Amino acid sequence: MARPDLNLLLALDALLEEGSVVGAARRMHLSPPAMSRTLSRIRDALGDPVFVQVGRKLVPTPKAMAMREQVRIALDHAAQVFASGATVDLASLDRRFNVRATDEFVSIHLGRLLDAMAKEMPRAMLRFSPEGDDIDEEALRSGRIDLFISASRTLSAEIRVQSLFTTTFVGVARAGHPIFDAEITAARFARWEHIHVSRRGKDSGPVDDALQAQGLRRHVALVVPNPYTALFALQDSDLLLSLPRHLARTAQAAGLRLRVFELPAPMETVLLTQAWHPRLDGDPAHRWLRQTIHALCNDDTAQADQVTTP
Repeated sequence: MARPDLNLLLALDALLEEGSVVGAARRMHLSPPAMSRTLSRIRDALGDPVFVQVGRKLVPTPKAMAMREQVRIALDHAAQVFASGATVDLASLDRRFNVRATDEFVSIHLGRLLDAMAKEMPRAMLRFSPEGDDIDEEALRSGRIDLFISASRTLSAEIRVQSLFTTTFVGVARAGHPIFDAEITAARFARWEHIHVSRRGKDSGPVDDALQAQGLRRHVALVVPNPYTALFALQDSDLLLSLPRHLARTAQAAGLRLRVFELPAPMETVLLTQAWHPRLDGDPAHRWLRQTIHALCNDDTAQADQVTTP
């Protein structure tokens, strides 16, 4: 059996990422005709069209889509083999990271993370993957995501986990909301209609559990998939919103007409962590990403408990 040409893996990865022969040729530093010939060789090697032309774009076949993560994992392993025992030049490294992260991390730290990447790993790219129905540890194990930043949860024993920062929940309402006219008790808090944030469409959460412990129940009038939609929905309504403290501070700093208040229903502190598969332990680029994220999160620790109330 003839050995496969591993250069075809690089070309297939470029084609899957770019979705066009011209884009893949640019990435591979080839001419478009040379890239077209390489695509023909990939088709012959796999016994599949791999891509079909739809308008001006190449659309991957089901087989190509199924191979996508295999190709990425194979290239990551190959990069680690050649990086072993050698100094890696991060500045010239062309690397893509698939990250699944909470809104708290994105809103607070993404800008500074991108600044650090621009200085030290300028050719790298972050791709934030939405939360899906797949199990997070399976996504890490399969290589669909490279890093998982979330509230602490139980993962398989082989998954590496590192603490980042803690946060607590606070209440948020528009400036001038009638709830601020008197003491915010649990009963008054539950009396108003609420917005609930859930990427999976759930209409209850820890706030409801805390109210139930006091014999109270709130009415959720609106469920949205992310906190940004919720924050803008507050501007012209009397709805209430419960958010992680870090996100509420970021919204105030952005100039939104909001006030923040302590929840009258005590809630537990939330620990945010980052998790990755051990196959990436020794990868220099991934290690840089983890260490940079950890450093950024710890820079803000001293300010984590401050709430600004205009």
